Amino acid sequence: MKKYIQLFILLVLISCFISISCQEKPIVPEKEIAKALLIQIDSFASVCNRLKTLAESASADQTTLQQTFLQCRQAFKKFEWAAEYFEPMTAQAVNGPPVQEVELSGQVIEPSGLQIIEGLLFPAYDTANKKDLLKQLSVLQNGCGRYRTRFKNIDILDWQVFDAAKLELFRIETLGITGFDNPLTKKSMEESAAALEGVQKALVYYENKTDTGKLAERLSRATDYLLANPAFDQFNRMEFITVHANPITEDISDLETKLKIHIIRYNRLLNQDAKTLFDTNAFNVNAYAPDHSSFISDEKIALGKILFSDPILSGTGKRSCRSCHQPGRVFTDGLAKNTIINQNELLDRNTPTLVNAALQPALFYDLRVNTLEDQSVNVVQSSKEMHGSMVMSVKRLWLDEKYRKKFLTAFPYEDKTRIDTFEVMNAIGSYVRSLVFLNSRFDEYMRGDRSKMNADEINGFNLFMGKAKCATCHYMPLFNGSFPPRFVKIDAEVIGVPKSTKENIIDPDMGRYAVVKVESFKHAFKTSTVRNAALTAPYMHNGVFNTLEEVMDFYNKGGGAGLGMKIRNQTLPFDSLSLSRKEQDDIISFIKSLNSQLPN
Repeated sequence: MKKYIQLFILLVLISCFISISCQEKPIVPEKEIAKALLIQIDSFASVCNRLKTLAESASADQTTLQQTFLQCRQAFKKFEWAAEYFEPMTAQAVNGPPVQEVELSGQVIEPSGLQIIEGLLFPAYDTANKKDLLKQLSVLQNGCGRYRTRFKNIDILDWQVFDAAKLELFRIETLGITGFDNPLTKKSMEESAAALEGVQKALVYYENKTDTGKLAERLSRATDYLLANPAFDQFNRMEFITVHANPITEDISDLETKLKIHIIRYNRLLNQDAKTLFDTNAFNVNAYAPDHSSFISDEKIALGKILFSDPILSGTGKRSCRSCHQPGRVFTDGLAKNTIINQNELLDRNTPTLVNAALQPALFYDLRVNTLEDQSVNVVQSSKEMHGSMVMSVKRLWLDEKYRKKFLTAFPYEDKTRIDTFEVMNAIGSYVRSLVFLNSRFDEYMRGDRSKMNADEINGFNLFMGKAKCATCHYMPLFNGSFPPRFVKIDAEVIGVPKSTKENIIDPDMGRYAVVKVESFKHAFKTSTVRNAALTAPYMHNGVFNTLEEVMDFYNKGGGAGLGMKIRNQTLPFDSLSLSRKEQDDIISFIKSLNSQLPN
């Protein structure tokens, strides 16, 4: 009997063990996503290897090479959301812009990867470039190795998946559908669809927890829309963004909230809470402040506004910041170039607007400083602009009882016995940070008020974002050179601005080259915003163009090179855009919809 009891107990234990073993283990989304990423990376590597084998062959067929390349980029797009977020430097090597770049630190980065390969294979492959092609394919293979190492060994966190997914949607809106990384093949819609599929594959693990299926359905409809409308020039970008992309990013944010994902927050330009690129609170005006203590306050802004208009900072006591940055002219002066202080000679460059200047990671046309504080001291102490001295200015300000009280209020340090020069810079910088106005008719339209733009303006937006190629330099939604969706760098472009409209000679100003002695940056200038451009004539760093019509004509002809100037390093495509007069007028109508609603 005892033997039977022992056998019964043994059978029960075995049954329990089998039951427990057979229970379905809970799915950990981050782990499953990492596994899926490794499979996608292996797929990308496989296509890269196949392309390299074809390129090494003595009988390489052009059509096969081109088709395999397109498959290669499709494979990359499927995990682009993770590649760009977790390995941005590797992503730049694999799919960065095809031009030499100089980081704000001064580091020179040579172009490489998929965009260089596109230029080697399209529109036709020259076997003389075989060595270059193989070199770039090795870059892709090395990138695959770095991606594998990253996703095999470092954990992915839930909040990062949601952040990366939303940023990928923003990347598709600002770069993917504009032709930024496929200017020759123009496979923007197919590749954006592949990117969406990658996002959907990652988020499905989270949406399964809620059983709604709403987000997956939206992503599928957006993908179908892209695949059904592949024609680059005719694609309705406004419809895609407002009907598909905006609701998707809103749903991603809502799902994150519903699942109570713990978010680790950090200071950056595009707020992590932004549900779309067009939210009223999407951008953080403090992102590029020197440190947390430099963030804006009402007291700093009020003090900065007074200092901005007071000539006390200038050497002559006659010129203030406001002398050139006039509020009634959207903080410009309406001149091609203002004059050197106390002289009749002209300054070197046009006065740019300060509206939304806080949303740029570098300032001046040559990008020589990184903060508004550095910009202010640079101008005050410039012998040509204000010819002042910060050291002398703070002494004068401390002796002024009115200013002394305001500085004590704005910078309330104990036992304060003087004004620090940085406090003056920070007060002015804080005032400029208060001049962010992303409240144009375009913004209101994107936020849901469909009465704010007419058919011509919408068509102009679609042209700006597509056929006219404007958005490949003036990135939405800031429409300047701040590179989305991270916005940690800003572009300088060589477009061949002429010295005058009467002769096809490039303006002698060397631009960024004077700051960074890199040959490709000769005549390179910051890509300025087209927000409020209708109100800030004349245009370009030298004020050479008086109307938007002149600017559009210049771009339509291919910039300086298109006009016949010999500019080997021009980054603007020098072929004609072939825009009709009506198309140019519609783009100008769209630009006018970007005018901010400024307080009186």
